Amino acid sequence: MTLSSRRIGALIVLERNVGLQNYIDTGVSLRAALTYDLLVTIFDPHTPLHDGAVIIRNYKIEAASCFLPLTLNPRLSKELGTRHRAAIGVTEDTDAAALVVSEESGVISFVQNGEITRYLNSSSLRDLIREALAPQRRLVQAVSPARRVARKADVVAEGTREQATETYIK
Repeated sequence: MTLSSRRIGALIVLERNVGLQNYIDTGVSLRAALTYDLLVTIFDPHTPLHDGAVIIRNYKIEAASCFLPLTLNPRLSKELGTRHRAAIGVTEDTDAAALVVSEESGVISFVQNGEITRYLNSSSLRDLIREALAPQRRLVQAVSPARRVARKADVVAEGTREQATETYIK
């Protein structure tokens, strides 16, 4: 929590299923091991890479100083600055997750699906990251076989047809 306690702003984007190569290409390629020390160094305001986002792909720092799209949501709090708006924007356009450390307040936020959760401590942030990076299960796998058979019988009895879709749940 050094970044938060020292009020050093940070924006870290976690790539999930939708590739972020277009955003990675706007920054400086690193392809480096993901370490605490490297993240703290990147976001130090006295280093050239501190502006912009760090993008994590497969637990590696793929790039730093990346440009992201800003959300166009007019209902956001005026307290949220450019980092927060970029985090929200990239998660509206992709399935990525993002974490933000506010430079002004040190408040830690997590963003997913265009929704921001603020005022996080280290354990709640860790839980949200783990949940976001957990493999997604297809709906068919989540429903027990007995329920699938019963549902199929219901559909056949009603004389309707259902088309299978790739619906996912966490």
